Amino acid sequence: MNFAFTEEQDAIRESIARFSADVLAPGYRKRDQAGVIERSLIRQLGEMGVLGGELPEEFGGSGLDCITSGLIVEEISRGDFNVGYIPLLVSLNGQIIASHASPELAHAWLPDIIAGRKIPCIALTEPHGGSDAANLRLKAERKGDVFVLNGEKTSISMADQADVAVVFARTGTVEQRASGISAFLVPMDLPGITTTRFEDSGQRAIGRGSIFFDNVEVPAGNMMGAEGKGFKQVMQGFDYSRALIGLQCLAVAQQSLDETWQWLTERQAFGQHLSAFQGLTHPLAELQTYVQAARLQCFYALWLKDSKLPHNAEAAMNKWWGPKLAFDVVKQCLLAHGHTGWGEDLPFAQRLRDVLGLQIGDGTAQIMKNIITREYLPK
Repeated sequence: MNFAFTEEQDAIRESIARFSADVLAPGYRKRDQAGVIERSLIRQLGEMGVLGGELPEEFGGSGLDCITSGLIVEEISRGDFNVGYIPLLVSLNGQIIASHASPELAHAWLPDIIAGRKIPCIALTEPHGGSDAANLRLKAERKGDVFVLNGEKTSISMADQADVAVVFARTGTVEQRASGISAFLVPMDLPGITTTRFEDSGQRAIGRGSIFFDNVEVPAGNMMGAEGKGFKQVMQGFDYSRALIGLQCLAVAQQSLDETWQWLTERQAFGQHLSAFQGLTHPLAELQTYVQAARLQCFYALWLKDSKLPHNAEAAMNKWWGPKLAFDVVKQCLLAHGHTGWGEDLPFAQRLRDVLGLQIGDGTAQIMKNIITREYLPK
């Protein structure tokens, strides 16, 4: 059993860490206020080779393992939580496209997505469904060599910034549930597509909104995989992205802890440094322990994926624990800074808003615990 990263992984991590601290962190608040991640920055990430690094080289990927992709998401998120969502989106959508799209369709889109020239999003959730993800009503009706899409997707991250969407639509009946759902790769500039943007408390640079499909004609060749198999495809992809989400959130937690440990050695009260007060240090020591354990759990899930072993339960553990723990950590670090931490001059309040959203999106804690229960109950 070896818990060490390779020399190559350490070199990649150190390079991304410098970029994150020097380029991303100074713009974290500005991107939140602007409500957008700059296209030029996403292209820069692509040029650095940090988008879809684990995807096949024939599409522009670097052939990295999933653990290395986790390190990349982690280090980017230390500087800007929201920018850390971009490599995660590319990995999630990229794996679906690479595995299930026709070679022609994959070659038409993946090189630009991996290079940061095109932004993908995943469109699964619908207004009446929420956590009941298989309860889809967006209809895809076959008419000759096209499918006509009608309906609405909601709570879609990057809805108004994306160039292409992996869309899950019902090609069968509602009674068929998951077995009647198919996946399509849909360019977002097709006639009949409109988007709205929500006013959320956090993750504003990512943005969340609805996508409306009004008689949108999608070439039949843009269906990915077999008809009626789309839901199973996305569920397998989420096993990967949930581990990455855990690391995205824990990166913010660790960065907050690092800053707060330093703060305790600099700030004084009652003639002593704050580091002398166990009322401050013991809660942080406890949380540091939890963060270390949760981080190892995330990398264990990625190791399982690299080893082609089941990791459904482990991924679910990452998804419910990581965001909740990150929120608790950032809150404690904010409190340790007093009113200085409560102000917007420091990033704690923004981090608190940002990580909270992932206790909801991409699977709630209750759904994740259902998955874990299902895996561990005797068959």
